[in-house]
Amino acid sequence: MLRDDMRPVIRVIALKLLAFSVHSGAFRRAPRAYLIACWWYLRGKRLRARNQFAPLLGASSGAFQLWRLRNAARPAPIGGGYVPIVALIDAHGGGSVEATLQSLDAAGIAAIVVDGPHARDGAGLLERLPGPLQDTWLMPLYAGDRVARGAAAAYVGAIAEAEPDAALIYADDDIVDPNGHSHTRPHFKPAWNAELFCHFDYLSGSCILRARTTEIGAVEGGADWVARLVHAVADRAHPVRLTEILHHRQRRPRKTPIAPLTIVRDALPPVTVIVPTRNRADLLAVCLDGLAATQYPGFDTIVVDNGSDEPEALALLAQIDGRSCRVLRHAGPFNFSAINNRAVAEADGRMICMLNNDVEIAQRDWLAILATQAGRSDVGAVGPRLLYPDGRIQHAGVVLGVGGGAAHAHRLQDPEEEGYFWRHALPQFTSAVTAACLVVLRERFLEVGGLDAQAFAVAFNDVDLCMKLNARGWRSLYEPRATLVHHESLSRGFDKDPVGAARLARELAALKSRWATDHRSDPFHHPDLSRFSEQFVVGL
Repeated sequence: MLRDDMRPVIRVIALKLLAFSVHSGAFRRAPRAYLIACWWYLRGKRLRARNQFAPLLGASSGAFQLWRLRNAARPAPIGGGYVPIVALIDAHGGGSVEATLQSLDAAGIAAIVVDGPHARDGAGLLERLPGPLQDTWLMPLYAGDRVARGAAAAYVGAIAEAEPDAALIYADDDIVDPNGHSHTRPHFKPAWNAELFCHFDYLSGSCILRARTTEIGAVEGGADWVARLVHAVADRAHPVRLTEILHHRQRRPRKTPIAPLTIVRDALPPVTVIVPTRNRADLLAVCLDGLAATQYPGFDTIVVDNGSDEPEALALLAQIDGRSCRVLRHAGPFNFSAINNRAVAEADGRMICMLNNDVEIAQRDWLAILATQAGRSDVGAVGPRLLYPDGRIQHAGVVLGVGGGAAHAHRLQDPEEEGYFWRHALPQFTSAVTAACLVVLRERFLEVGGLDAQAFAVAFNDVDLCMKLNARGWRSLYEPRATLVHHESLSRGFDKDPVGAARLARELAALKSRWATDHRSDPFHHPDLSRFSEQFVVGL
């Protein structure tokens, strides 16, 4: 809890932070966003202003220092008694073993420096542990890394609350200078995400493991035995997240290239691609050209026309009907859910791909990648990375709770920049993916009732679908190895008119009511990341 005497200090720092941001490169990159935020603030629209300020301030260099002041209270070290945690320090970690030992001593955690032959023998490590093996937890650390003073108390509390078969508990971390003073680059981590962990080790060096886990004794050392210990347990356990910064690291592993997805083309199921459209023949033609160039052993296309009346569009629909695809006529007001549900009912494919008509396809194997992932027993909906025409990210998965509803993760991020630990570039489970391009097994789509045409005619129908699939154990998957370009809402427009705005408000209210997005924390996000920013920045 923030002390009352700290509030004036926090206000001053916040104002200085804003002033710094205005004069920094961040302002030069987004001057319009700053001006819009100030305009809404001056007009008394505090929520709108916060939505604009949050990503700008949260991404600035001083944001984490402000966060640390606001969250200064931490659990006190455990006083006396047996602490069932033993740290194992990699003497070859490249940093100061003494600095690590000092921080462990301050936290009340026993330590063993691992060097020589012990680094190659997991069983030998277990023999060196004090206390009953069945009650002991290990904390593998790299030399030079430090732990927070309250780390033992926080971990012991988590141990007491964990399930009896829990085998790994991990915490957040940041980067600290060699003197242990300057803290930067906090990593507020998602709940356990096995798909993400396949491509990004966010556990090693910031977790504890049950010593009685049989996998540890079988570990063969060699290079980076800390990561070997962690992987030996994580691959068989469901790790538990502790949302506190308990580890202060000197460095993190570098990003490694993502391996291409293995595609067995003979095993790919038939897919029906569904493309809703209305007028804008230019957009539809580009989309269909991309489909024609797609390399996939068997797929058909259904174009659902929702009342086109422009001569160019009618001519194109007449030209393609029965040749490259089938055209369905769907009259009446635009209802994305009803349009797609009708097409799914008439689809022949074992999988369906919902595809907006304003999506531009330049990657030939995009559908094979998405279909391969959608065929997994644990996966429901799969979505690709979508870019705006200018190259910035439009969709990299969906995060619940941002803005009270749901929003696209990492929107407007440059895909060549790191962003938040390269999350935008890594395959991972997400709470939802966008229906602008979404692949799912047809039987699973039907089993959860398809899209809800009553509650979500236009917006949030994809989020609702993904959440229903998630509830059945079929998780949503973001797959950036498939990348397309999305000319967002060019054919239908945005909901800025009074009727559209009222409908959007109703659909947002329905989403909040059904899935509690206004107060629910997305497990793949973090409570200390801003709920007012689509980019993953510190919440202030």
